[in-house]
Amino acid sequence: MSLAHNGFPAPGWRWVKARLWGLEHAFERAKAAGKAEDDTRIRIVFVLALFAAGFLTLAAGATRMALFPTDHGSDLAGPVGASRADIVDRNGAMLAADLLHYGLYVDPREIWDIAETRRALHAALPDLPLPRLDKALHSPRRTFLVGALTPDVRGAIHDLGLPGVTFEPESKRIYPLGETAAHLIGFADTGGEGLSGAEKALNDPIRLGTVNHQSIPLSIDLRVQAALEDEVGKAAASFGAKGAVGIVTNVHTGEILGLASYPTFDPNQAGKSSPDAMLNRAASSVYEMGSTFKVFTIATGLDSGTTTLGSTFDTSQSLTIGGQTIHDYHKGDHVLTVADIFIHSSNIGTSKIALQAGGDTLTKYFRAFGLMKAAPIELTETARPILPRTWNDNAIASTSFGQAISVSPIAVAAGMGSILNGGTYVPLTIRPMKPGARPAGPRVVSEETSRAMLDLMRVNVVRGTGGKADAPGLRVGGKTGSAEKAMGGHYVRDKLVASFAAVFPADGPLEADRYFVLILMDEPNGTPETFGFRTGGWTAAPAAGRVIDRIAPFLGVSRRMDAFDAQPKAAATQLMADDH
Repeated sequence: MSLAHNGFPAPGWRWVKARLWGLEHAFERAKAAGKAEDDTRIRIVFVLALFAAGFLTLAAGATRMALFPTDHGSDLAGPVGASRADIVDRNGAMLAADLLHYGLYVDPREIWDIAETRRALHAALPDLPLPRLDKALHSPRRTFLVGALTPDVRGAIHDLGLPGVTFEPESKRIYPLGETAAHLIGFADTGGEGLSGAEKALNDPIRLGTVNHQSIPLSIDLRVQAALEDEVGKAAASFGAKGAVGIVTNVHTGEILGLASYPTFDPNQAGKSSPDAMLNRAASSVYEMGSTFKVFTIATGLDSGTTTLGSTFDTSQSLTIGGQTIHDYHKGDHVLTVADIFIHSSNIGTSKIALQAGGDTLTKYFRAFGLMKAAPIELTETARPILPRTWNDNAIASTSFGQAISVSPIAVAAGMGSILNGGTYVPLTIRPMKPGARPAGPRVVSEETSRAMLDLMRVNVVRGTGGKADAPGLRVGGKTGSAEKAMGGHYVRDKLVASFAAVFPADGPLEADRYFVLILMDEPNGTPETFGFRTGGWTAAPAAGRVIDRIAPFLGVSRRMDAFDAQPKAAATQLMADDH
């Protein structure tokens, strides 16, 4: 390769050749004339001048390459942009990083003893398939054999002194906490491209971070995440659930402080994980949520003015609409107030509230709550909901208590936040906000409606179906949900999606710090401890209470007894058993 390749003119070799031939002819003439000594001196000076010119040219080229590097590089250089910045939690704890590893190359043309090299490499790398090793050892050219070798392994092989065995530095993405927050963090491929989770959603900032030497923080708090994953995993295992979800958010900022999807996987070995384990159930799956949807429906009725807290509804008879009969799972002939409908989780009463509001009003509010589109969040996995084909009276009644509409858990969390934060819709985010930030959002419900729903949810934990979610002194509010799964065109009674939507603290000013917790169990089984019940009040609510009890200190929520805590609590066993 000539120096002209790097932008420098090559020497005038024709001129040099002509001068050399001329010098040689002059030397011959001088020799014939008996003056060879003089001409020898001339030739030596000329050759030294040529060497000096070549040296200066090379020196100038090296200086220019150092000061003005070009894009021309070695064929063995890593791909441009492969490096990725560190990912950390909101407090700076390490979640993902690039660490220096090595790729091993074999050049059979330089190997002295193929058999000895084969034996030594197989002993040093016992997991390396022998066919792959043999193919590399008999290749006609230098071949990549294996990558991601740690410095220790590289050093051990290097010390063997095997000719023809060389190494090239490479980066490997490492997730030091293994399965922790795996679905939120995601993972990247060996070429430095994010494939899921934050690694994919924030791919460009993560790659740019290596240029700026900046880590990329996520919104999660590792302490909250660890407690959430622990309680969700233990509950899912205890009830033999097919899957489970846990979400913790700040209702004012939309920040996701913790996100768990069960079962989980190790992003360090993503290629060995099953698709089921890698599925982010919080974002990529949609569920009929059951009675947790009554929060949205009753908020709609109150905010639209079609219902008041003093309104009463007759729930003593089943409700038949378009061939569908709606039942209540608790027994009794009652005329219920709105608060009673919420506490007793009455499907009949909730349906009547929705029908009284009307289809246009209900869908308007559902749309404002973010329930009729994919949740707006950085994660590309966010799933679109499954909605009724037509919003007739049957669909209005069914969706009012969480049937005939399937949404993702993160969409539920964002929608609940808009009711519990004073009434504005704030999209969820995986990026941390600055301290004290309160992003503006469109108003969905009034402050009065927000306050009323917080009070109803607190009463439901104290006197209703959410009793097992209470955490001493933390003023927990919430709503249970237990939805029969639709399979083969009909609902299967013994396969439930059990959930609990919690808020804490439920008291205090609307602008006070407040957090939302959602726990979902997919097809839990009853246990002797739950007397065989699988509903949200027995399976998801206790897990939510334990999560809240553990994370409150990290979030600065102090314990304080309120008026409800001082009252004896009524037994709610039958309410929890029958909650749908």
